[in-house]
Amino acid sequence: MLTRKIKLWDINAHITCRLCNGYLIDATTVTECLHTFCRSCLVKYLEENNTCPTCRIVIHQSHPLQYIGHDRTMQDIVYKLVPGLQEAEMKKQREFYHKLGMEVPGDIKGETCSAKQHLDSHRNGETKTDENSNKETSEEKQEEDNDYHRSDEQVSICLECNSSKLRGLKRKWIRCSAQATVLHLKKFIAKKLNLSSFNELDILCNEEILGKDHTLKFVVVTRWRFKKAPLLLHYRPKMDLLSVK
Repeated sequence: MLTRKIKLWDINAHITCRLCNGYLIDATTVTECLHTFCRSCLVKYLEENNTCPTCRIVIHQSHPLQYIGHDRTMQDIVYKLVPGLQEAEMKKQREFYHKLGMEVPGDIKGETCSAKQHLDSHRNGETKTDENSNKETSEEKQEEDNDYHRSDEQVSICLECNSSKLRGLKRKWIRCSAQATVLHLKKFIAKKLNLSSFNELDILCNEEILGKDHTLKFVVVTRWRFKKAPLLLHYRPKMDLLSVK
């Protein structure tokens, strides 16, 4: 089977951010046109604009931030293609948290330790048999499965009812992974309130309806910036705009 080597330079245009001209970090894609940028670059750009930086298509007239989403697949591809990029980014994030005197989130610690162990094993010339490797992989996978995202960066949330048609939660204070989405919260609330469908709910932050695919980390960065924890969210029955006169 013939193989052909491709230089990184030849695909740079597909894995770099048009706004900062650097490799994609926390890759985020516009759902309307599928163009991808660094999350921080795109969020900053959309504070004053509502069009895609590449094709200029209107993302949304008033709430463009609700129509962008984290592109995990693209970010994984970039990290695999660019040597040392992920380690360098983790180092920058650790230095950022240390500078602010904040605790380093668990997901950054975990990725750092994993990368360090991988490099150390190669430097020491250690080799493992397939049997031992498979056994360790199985054990690591079991540990990951039992972790339930507890090692992720955590977000404290207060869920308040914003309608007389629904009852409040008995326990409105929760703490969960920053990677959880608004959809996860909808399902959680629907289960607690015995609703027939989670699609009957809207979740709001600062009186703005949140998109179901937004992660809690994204909500904190874009809607709760410089405010103290917990993140205050409201829920209410979904509004049917067609029925509103």
